[in-house]
Amino acid sequence: MRFQLAPDALLAGYRVEGHATVSSTNALALERAQAGDLGDLWVCALKQESGRGRRGRIWETPAGNLAATLLVVGSYEPKTAATFGFVAGLSLADALEAAAPDARIAVGVDGSDGEHDAHAARFRLKWPNDVLADGAKLSGILLESTVLTDGRFAVVVGIGVNVVAHPTDLPYPATSLHAMGSDISAEALFTALSAAWARNVAIWDHGRGLAAIRERWLRRAAGLGGEVTVRLDGAVLRGTFDTIDEDCRFVIRDAEGRLTRITAGEVHFGATASASAS
Repeated sequence: MRFQLAPDALLAGYRVEGHATVSSTNALALERAQAGDLGDLWVCALKQESGRGRRGRIWETPAGNLAATLLVVGSYEPKTAATFGFVAGLSLADALEAAAPDARIAVGVDGSDGEHDAHAARFRLKWPNDVLADGAKLSGILLESTVLTDGRFAVVVGIGVNVVAHPTDLPYPATSLHAMGSDISAEALFTALSAAWARNVAIWDHGRGLAAIRERWLRRAAGLGGEVTVRLDGAVLRGTFDTIDEDCRFVIRDAEGRLTRITAGEVHFGATASASAS
């Protein structure tokens, strides 16, 4: 087991710390930050025993899957730091395209892709933090942050990918790269991910290039232009996925043409949207 950075990532000053098994790569990266690490550190593992996703959910990482967390330390505003999730989604999609070209993918989420370019549709980004393949969840991204004792702001960008296995007892479809016919390893995927992150974060440029990241993200957006249901704070909103705005908020258009911008919520597309709203 050996995690290696791509040449572009090495040149950009990134480091990697690899493990066979950890409790949580996010938790370990936060420990490194609190111990004084200056950031640009990837913490990777083939297995997590206490991984977690959004809203405190369990994220399973059986042996052979990829758990990769990047520690970033700086003086970012929370609003700006939150957009690291979009850089991460793009980077993982780019890495998958480059490293898993043999993965079998049919169509996108309930036929609501918005674009019909077969190459662009291979891996889709579901707002705010999932990567989908053939409408099924392949990866999740979790951002966590803390203010350090010296006033620095630490962000960990956790990326979990179903490489060799995926859960089967979820209320939504999931898949893995091996189930799609790819024999890529977690280590090889990480190397491609480290290169893609170095390229995309340079475009992002401390938030100054967010418009370019948003434009690229929208090209891969799952469900764009299709029927959508968003659950938030006990309420249910139904309409059409219109876009993400300049701050990467989800924009839904209702039947009367009114736009609502959402910063957090559970998004369901197409037939799933109709079922979840009933």
